[in-house]
Amino acid sequence: MSERDGFQHGVPCWVDTWQDDGEAGARFYSELLGWEIEGGDVGDGRSYRMCNLRRRNAAGIGSPRPAGVAGAPAWTTYVWVDDVDGALATAIEAGGSAVLEPFESLDGGRMALIEDPQGAVFGIWRPGEHRGAQVVNEFGAWSMSPLQSPDPEASKRFYAAVFGWVDERFGTVSLLRLPGYVGGEPEQPVPRDVVAVLTEAGPGQPTGWIVDLWVDDVDAVAARAADLGGTVVVPPTDRPRAGVRAASIVDPAGAAFTVTRVLAIPSP
Repeated sequence: MSERDGFQHGVPCWVDTWQDDGEAGARFYSELLGWEIEGGDVGDGRSYRMCNLRRRNAAGIGSPRPAGVAGAPAWTTYVWVDDVDGALATAIEAGGSAVLEPFESLDGGRMALIEDPQGAVFGIWRPGEHRGAQVVNEFGAWSMSPLQSPDPEASKRFYAAVFGWVDERFGTVSLLRLPGYVGGEPEQPVPRDVVAVLTEAGPGQPTGWIVDLWVDDVDAVAARAADLGGTVVVPPTDRPRAGVRAASIVDPAGAAFTVTRVLAIPSP
């Protein structure tokens, strides 16, 4: 278990999904993962619900979807930055584009949505009152968001330019590290400055940041998701090289995510 009270510049810090029916989304995830839901109407016809574990913020569900964001509902990963406008300018210079220009967030902070040169969308956020995920790396919580890219080398260059991330090969994936950052857990098999994992998108696989949630029983959660109206896109499967059992799921609104249980510590 890992409890947090803030992150630092260049570190993924929060995940949420914006859907047309926030109440239905909250009901699905509460029944699937046992999240405690709090919050609701925030004015102007919008709502934002905090999804909690042990009364600590684990994720968010907003409604309705922001105007100007195309495609199906999705889970978004946000990276903590000290200067949203400056980070966006750097991203554009590196070949990215703005999906949503900088705007004031509900917590009094500032954020923007960016599409990287390979088509992966992510958020940047200078937090206000809210300081990101308060619980990570435990059952029912967000663990880490892998990035799936058709051109990993180009992705490495982009995120190095924007956030200063460096890469290190680890088995079949690349670890993206932020030098000087101390996160994760002392016993983990990778350096504690790892902030993300980069994999190559195979034929037919989508490009994007994939929100991964840890669960205690992948098979049971996948079956429950289907009962609740979700779709199991990739059934529970052991991935020996990664040391995990995982499944890919799409919720009833169309937002994709993965659920994972660590089985063993993989070898580099």
